[in-house]
Amino acid sequence: MPRTDDLAYHLRSLGRVLLGYSGGVDSSLLAVVARRALGRGDLLAVIGRSASYPAVQYEGAIALAHRFDVPVFEVDTDELDDPSYVANPRNRCYFCKSELWRRLGAVAAERGFTTIADGTNADDLLEHRPGAQAGRERTIRSPLADLGWTKADVRTVARELHIPIWDAPAAPCLASRIRHGVAVTHERLAQVERAEAFLRKLGIRGDLRVRHLGDIARIEVSPPELQRIQAAWNAVERELESLGFDGVELDPRGYRRGSLSVLGVAEA
Repeated sequence: MPRTDDLAYHLRSLGRVLLGYSGGVDSSLLAVVARRALGRGDLLAVIGRSASYPAVQYEGAIALAHRFDVPVFEVDTDELDDPSYVANPRNRCYFCKSELWRRLGAVAAERGFTTIADGTNADDLLEHRPGAQAGRERTIRSPLADLGWTKADVRTVARELHIPIWDAPAAPCLASRIRHGVAVTHERLAQVERAEAFLRKLGIRGDLRVRHLGDIARIEVSPPELQRIQAAWNAVERELESLGFDGVELDPRGYRRGSLSVLGVAEA
């Protein structure tokens, strides 16, 4: 069984920790435990701000940090200035993470932090994640993975610590919705973000993705939510077309991680 004390002990062994903080359950758990184990002076949770980071996730990250007294710092990242990232190849995440760790590395050096950490867990190590190479190049530590904690372990401990997002669905960056080979632009990221926000306002819960296939939006929701989408389909189609999509599709299979990888769509 995962124990909070084991994670706290491991974090204390890392010295002064600068954490890449997104507000997802993994980095949130690390932030809360590190705040208790290290104190405010030896922890800094850093948010990388860019157009690919959803506003709703940012707001949730800030609210959680305030609730648990986690010190937060924000940096702007400029991956959209990198042609390699914008081209949206299958290893797009490598260029994004390279930019993020470069920025966080500068903050760590300036402020005297000895370790940069991320929220990678043991399950993540079993997947193909191009961004992980950027972390290895920068010697980024992954305390959860170090201890062999799975996603289920993370959620269990987060629930025990009363972290409100312990059961929140995964929330990868907005660029992960755009088909590989279709350029990542501010406009396309905004289309995805606004489309998903609209669907959430309709009451859609759980996993949700609006895949940007170039001209078409393909909606994926958890199977129990399919009927809700279908009942509001005219409004959904009208709203998404108003955002600039030429057409809208609903995947009848529902959300499945990696289900569209054969089409060149990001797997998150």
